[in-house]
Amino acid sequence: MTETKALNRAIDEITEIASGFGLDFYPMRYEICPADIIYTFGAYGMPTRFSHWSFGKQFHKMKMHYDLGLSQIYELVINSNPCYAFLLDTNSLIQNKLIIAHVLAHCDFFKNNVRFSNTRRDMVESMTATAERIASYEMIHGKDEVERFLDAILSIQEHIDPSIVRPKLTPYETEDEKEDVKPVVKSPYDDLWSLDDRTEKKQQKSKKRQKFPPRPEKDLLLFIEEYSRELENWQRDILTMMREEMQYFWPQLETKIMNEGWASYWHQRILREMDLTSDETVEFASLNAGVVQPSKQNINPYYLGLKIYEDIEERYNNPTEQMRELGVEPNSGREKIFEVREIESDISFIRNYLTKDLVQREDMYLFEKQGRDYKITDKEYENVRDQLVSMRVNGGFPYITVENGDYLRNGELYLLHGYEGTELDLNYLEHVLPYIYQLWGRTVYIETYVEDKKILYSFDGNKVNRRFI
Repeated sequence: MTETKALNRAIDEITEIASGFGLDFYPMRYEICPADIIYTFGAYGMPTRFSHWSFGKQFHKMKMHYDLGLSQIYELVINSNPCYAFLLDTNSLIQNKLIIAHVLAHCDFFKNNVRFSNTRRDMVESMTATAERIASYEMIHGKDEVERFLDAILSIQEHIDPSIVRPKLTPYETEDEKEDVKPVVKSPYDDLWSLDDRTEKKQQKSKKRQKFPPRPEKDLLLFIEEYSRELENWQRDILTMMREEMQYFWPQLETKIMNEGWASYWHQRILREMDLTSDETVEFASLNAGVVQPSKQNINPYYLGLKIYEDIEERYNNPTEQMRELGVEPNSGREKIFEVREIESDISFIRNYLTKDLVQREDMYLFEKQGRDYKITDKEYENVRDQLVSMRVNGGFPYITVENGDYLRNGELYLLHGYEGTELDLNYLEHVLPYIYQLWGRTVYIETYVEDKKILYSFDGNKVNRRFI
């Protein structure tokens, strides 16, 4: 049997087994690609994305690691309908069997997890159109000008609001604009009676000014897109497209542990149903161990997600008396993990299902660098769980909100860092502030904490300043 026929037969068999387990996925499209193509897609995040120097930098880093044998990408899966999976052309048949089972579970997760419910399923085509429009702007305005603008957007691209339901931005109005309504005149002299009241109201209104925005706004890209007086139409168009692309990628950041754990759980169970040869069984065991092995230095999302799903299934298959009183039926573990995969994100997944027994069984701990050595500092269950949750808040990125878009009544932008014990990278901050200034067009401020002291950074177009407040 040729390699292609063997692979097609494996795809059919694995798809049938996965469907039998209840996995629900979009139609799959598989492509066999050389390493250069796989790593290009990995660097760009999508086969059809626009060109930018930062993607080339990422490609060089990833490809160098591959050439030196430090790491290897076996596959790349695209969340779309149909779902695309790109397989490395040097994979063995058993590697591809594991990968096919793995990507089918990813596709099931993409299709059914609530965080992906607003994801555009035609993003491959949409990004093609985006790339073409950006290329056309490069022809009109010059490649350097467009690239300089893209640099600014990409520096803050993670600062969107991924909420499934969110209120629309309200137009900016002063209290004067809101209350300046002409009274209904019933006779030519009616307005004389209200002269004193109107004078008093005018004095009161001059002291009032609507907060802008009326509530802290997390979606920095949307706020700049809507209210910046600096952007030209072509720039606003690019900003709109970049924000849409980030909304596509964001659910993957919110569900990294869940998604990889789900795929690992199912590739194990699917391959156990297959009639593997002795050699394939040994190779599969080795490959699987490499994917889900725990790490002493950091969190392996494949391993942690897998262990939490397995723990959920075990506990719901064999519920305690207390769980039975809450209505948990024996042997409901498989049903429960399907429910979890549908409604949770990494934060709720860890907070709700990382149990004390699991933390102790996996010997999980907190550590920090003390002098030249790393030392274990805490093994308490609540502290370990809370630290893992804090690492997943906002996809692991700083939580920044717009507090005032008309600071000092001069159209300046005041941002607030939601500080919860983790400081900003100050070197990165000082390089990003000029980019935000470029997008906003006026002085930009950001309030944060350094060494537990409140500090205000600003950039006025010339230099970065800071002062304690």
